[in-house]
This record gives sequence, structure tokens and C-alpha cells, in this order.
Amino acid sequence: MSRRQQAQGSLQPRAPALTCEGLTYTYPGAAEPALQGLQLTLPAGELCLLVGGTGAGKSTLLRAACGLVPHFHGGAFAGRVLVCGQDTRTTPPALLGRHVGVLFQDPETQLICSTVHGELALAAEGRGLRGAAAALAIEEVALALAIDDLLDRATTGLSGGEAQRVALAAALIGRPRLALLDEPTSQLDPVAGDELIGLLRRLNRDFGLTVLLSEHRSERVLADADRVIALEGGELAFCGDPHAFLKHAARSAPQLLPPAALAFSLAGQAPLPVGVKEARTQLAAIAAGAVKQPRARAQARRPPRAPAGDPQQPVLALDSVWHELREGPAILCGATLRVAAGERVALMGRNGAGKSTLLRHAAGLLEPTRGRISCAGRVALMLQSPNDYLIHERVCEEASPAALASQRLSDLAARNPRDLSGGQRQRLALAIVCDAPEPPAVLALDEPTRGMDGSARAALIAELHARAAQGQAVILATHDPQLAAALAERVVMMADGRVIADGPASELLAGGWYFATEIARTFADCAEEQTPLLPAQGAALLRELAEEQPQRDGVAAQEEGLR
Repeated sequence: MSRRQQAQGSLQPRAPALTCEGLTYTYPGAAEPALQGLQLTLPAGELCLLVGGTGAGKSTLLRAACGLVPHFHGGAFAGRVLVCGQDTRTTPPALLGRHVGVLFQDPETQLICSTVHGELALAAEGRGLRGAAAALAIEEVALALAIDDLLDRATTGLSGGEAQRVALAAALIGRPRLALLDEPTSQLDPVAGDELIGLLRRLNRDFGLTVLLSEHRSERVLADADRVIALEGGELAFCGDPHAFLKHAARSAPQLLPPAALAFSLAGQAPLPVGVKEARTQLAAIAAGAVKQPRARAQARRPPRAPAGDPQQPVLALDSVWHELREGPAILCGATLRVAAGERVALMGRNGAGKSTLLRHAAGLLEPTRGRISCAGRVALMLQSPNDYLIHERVCEEASPAALASQRLSDLAARNPRDLSGGQRQRLALAIVCDAPEPPAVLALDEPTRGMDGSARAALIAELHARAAQGQAVILATHDPQLAAALAERVVMMADGRVIADGPASELLAGGWYFATEIARTFADCAEEQTPLLPAQGAALLRELAEEQPQRDGVAAQEEGLR
């Protein structure tokens, strides 16, 4: 074949990146199919956001798109799935892996080599790269994902966010044609999450990488997406552009709306904005026509604050705690923290700041090299990976019926825990941690909402508020400012193993660029009093501004009549 013929062939339209024809799949032992009659085509070169509630079938669709369903998971499979023109039933997953990069919800389970460099080298070899080509691919992906300083690190010593970036680098090395990403920003701090989405957009725009990305925090991706696919009960509920998706979600699934769009929807404003930029533009137009009134501004009601215990007698106290390694930098450097009974505290900071290590010390899983820790009772700790708690073959064997019922898992009692969705496994891990005759004095949770949809998150927040009202201290490590604003009365920021800021959530989550909620970033310039943090608070401000608009119009009409 001549070079001209090769060039002409390369310019021909590519086959769709993913085609599902009547896809129906049921996991072994499951009573209902996880996917039901799915008809879907994802054109090559698109960045597509996959949304839906917990258990809607998102992870199963991603597993089907890389061949793990049914080759690895077994079960009953019907219909057909084509990936870059190849039938997944007749093409082994190892061969599909030449074209597809995959990141699952539990990145720590994807790391099989002892070092980060070895992990990336193995991934490069799997894509047919050798020698200089492999070395260049490792260097480029390490720089792109800011893990160049981790290449010599042991994979067992990585934080959750670091492990996620390494697993993502292994998925993207060698420029696959299709990237399948399941909650890729769930353990990343706001800066790293934004940089990741920017990288995916660049790879999509400049190199034609097709991206199918499942994400419960849709506000991180929606403005960059070409298409949104929504699943409900294993069936296709919506497929279209972001603006059309917001209209669909407002009518049929408001729990899928990102915070700014939800605020506008609650206030009866249309069109719903895709991203903060659109929201601020629409808000400026509304505010420009409003007449400012001297009355007190309406404030959305917040859950009642639990009576805090005596700060001089905290239920948990860490005094100048250090965690030093024989080789490498210290992870905790004199961290000091006090938590009172009934307090709700959000622990925030960039990846590697020491949040998870601090919680492990509080629960007694690690011993400080210096400093002192005291606690007036048991500290129940839920770690980042729910798989760490799953040791049985059935859900009903993992926790008592009452604990399962408290997390709405009774109907899944006969299932294998490893076949549950990420959000369901998170709830199961929480049931296991809290399954004891006596409630803990402190409930510590490390990124507990990974894989949870809006409804499950709201239920968890309500449960944690109730526990705090009963006197339990709740401390939660999270990268999600929206979650912190909904739960915490106090935010503790960490950096380089130290506590660098400690104050009310209303202050620490309202300013800044990265650790502010989407609502705070949207309404920062028009709030005369306390900046709203939550959608309900933003909607209250929008309604007030909208009520003042007719008064402005009436004044203008009177002035025109006088002229």
C-alpha cells in the first residue's frame, strides 16, 4: 500500500468507540439484571459523561466496554458490545486492552507492581511499547499527571489520591483509543481533579482520545462534556448534550443536577446553567435588575447544631503528633487537633497532606513516633477502600440485619459483596464499622462518599447529623467542599502533615479558588451578607433577587412616563 493510500485510509471515519446492541447482563446470583436492553452508540472522539444513581449500571457498562463483563465476572450476557469495531465476546480482554485504558473505582486493586515506575512500565509493555518508546511514554504520562516525583516510590506507601493518579497514568499510557474511567476524581483534591479533567479534555481535543467517564460530582465534568448518558435501573434514561441533560434532570432526576443548576432549578429560573461561568453570567443579569431593599436577607435553614462538649475535655485529642519514616519525609509533623462530643468536623487538604494518616492514628492503627493521643472511648474508622472490610461471600455475613437495614442493604443480603456497586460497598463498609453493641465515641470516615449518588450522600449526611445530635463526634476526611458544607460546622485544613487552618465552615468554604463550594463561587460577588454554600441557600438568594426585579421594572416604567 502506498503512503497516499495509507493517508487516505487514516482519514476515513473511524468506527464508533462503543456500540451496545440490546445489552442485557445479570451478575451471578443477582435477581435482577444490572443492564437491561441497552442500545447505545458512542462516536469516536467524544468526551462523554456517564451519570446515574448508585446501582444504575454505570460500573457494569464500563466493565462490559472493556470485556470484563462477561469474561471475568461470569453471569448471564445477552446482546452485543463492540469496542472500536471489535466484538467483546470474541475478543479477549487482553487484546481489547491494546485499545482501551481502564480506571476502576478502587484504584489500589489495579496496582500490582512494587514500584510506581514498574507499574507504568508494565502498562507500557501491555500496549506494545518497548525501549525508548516505553521510556518516553512513562516520562510524558508521569509529567502530565504530576507523579514524576513518585516514580521510585513503593506502590504500597501511596495515599489514596496518589494511587488513583498512578492507576490513571497506567490506563492512559501509550495513548489508548478509548478511556473508561470510573469516578476518576473521587480521591483527588480540587486542584488535581481540575487538572485531570483539563488533561482529558486536551487528550480528547488534540489526540482524538474518546473518553467515557462516570462521575457522581458532575459539576467537575459537565461543562467539558460533549455528551451525557444517564442510566436508571440498568436502562438508558437519557443521551444528549449537557443543556438538554439539565432539562431532563430537572424534570425526572433532580438528584443528578450539579449544585449551581440545582439552585437555579429550585428558584424556578431557566435556562439552567452548565458550569459556574454560565451561572455567574445569568446571576449578574438578574442582580443588575434588582432593587436592593434594606430588609434582612433570607437565609436557608440549616440543621440544628448539636450541643458541643466541653472543649477543655475533648473526646479526641492529638497533641503535637509526628509520624516519621526511617526513609523519606515525615507524614505528620506536629499535628494538633481537638474534637468535642457532638462536633462535626471536615478534614480537608491536598493529596498527601496527612489526612488519612491522622485518622489512622486517632483509631489506633498507627503509633506516633512523637506526641500524644487520647480518646474518651472507641474511635470507629471507615477507611478509603471499602474492600478492606469485605471478607465473606455474602452481604448478610458481613454485618447484622439491623446494621444492614440502617444502610438500606437488606434487599442485597444474598449478593456477593464484591459484585456491589462502589456506593453500595461504601454503605456496607459503614454498616460493618458501626455494627457494635455500644456506639463509638468518635466516628471517623475517610472519603466515605466515593461512588455514592446524591440520594445516598443525602442519607449519609442525615445519619451523621443524627449521630452528632446523640453526642458522637464525627470527623470526616474529604476533598468535596459541597459535602463538607452540608455536614460540618468546622473545617480543619491540613498541609505537609500539619494543621494550617481551623475555623467555621461558613468561612473556610466561602472564599478561595479551590476549596470553596460551587455555590460559593457562583454567588460570591452578589451576597451582601454571608456567602451561600449550599443549593438551597443559593436558591433563596435567587428568589429574592427575582422578586426585586418587577419593582425595578415598575420604577423604570414610571420614569419613562414622566419623560
